[in-house]
Amino acid sequence: MRSSSNPAFRNLPTGGGYGGYAGFGQPDQAGYQQAPPPLTSERPMTIDDVVTKTGITLAVVAATAVVTYLMQAWFLLFPAAIIGLVLALIITFKRMPSPPLVIAYAAVEGVFLGAFSGIIGTMVDRMTGTPGQGVVIIGQAIIGTIGVFAGMLVVYKTGAVRVTPKFTKWIVGAIIGVGVLMLFNLIMSFFTDGGLGLRSGGPLAIIFSLVCIGLAAFSFLIDFDAADQAIRAGVPAKFAWQIAFGLTVTLVWLYTEILRLLSYFNSD
Repeated sequence: MRSSSNPAFRNLPTGGGYGGYAGFGQPDQAGYQQAPPPLTSERPMTIDDVVTKTGITLAVVAATAVVTYLMQAWFLLFPAAIIGLVLALIITFKRMPSPPLVIAYAAVEGVFLGAFSGIIGTMVDRMTGTPGQGVVIIGQAIIGTIGVFAGMLVVYKTGAVRVTPKFTKWIVGAIIGVGVLMLFNLIMSFFTDGGLGLRSGGPLAIIFSLVCIGLAAFSFLIDFDAADQAIRAGVPAKFAWQIAFGLTVTLVWLYTEILRLLSYFNSD
């Protein structure tokens, strides 16, 4: 199996008792690789499992986000961000998938998104002097996130962009680079106003957000491929929770970047 740009998929089985991923079995007459029967008594994962678990996870995110937004509990932003990071690390490095942890992560991320959306929306209302403009860009960000996800799913299913090892390495390397820049920008912001300017709302911030949106979009291709290979390999159905977690991580990142970008365009 190719490495995914999403660390959430690092614990998907890579062979052994579950048959393996890329290159398993022998080619059939049409030249395609055939997966050997799974060497496990557990029910193999299907696309329905992935869709169902992802739907449940995103429903929890949406519910807690709406509640947090309506309660205007903006103060929960940083606590939710920290708790969400801790839960994400536990889920990522935990050997077996844990549905309760994934649901807990979804709930906390929903709180984070609700608070983040509220803060950005309030800031946009204040800067534009137009009450309700913040709600408008939040709606646009949600539609944009759904649109990018659906668009990249179509791109993957049609094979318009092939997910190759080289493609994966480029995306992973770029994401690591972006992560380092984000961290350095945060550290610099403690010493200079705006840090490196990556989140200041200027031209550099706009370019940076566009890069992040592009990376998140292409990450979906790698995540879809990882999920597809897991299904073809016949891994146990419980690993659908791990895939749901990974897709949620990418969706959360994509939404926050789109909302940031829209806020820049509505700053003045």
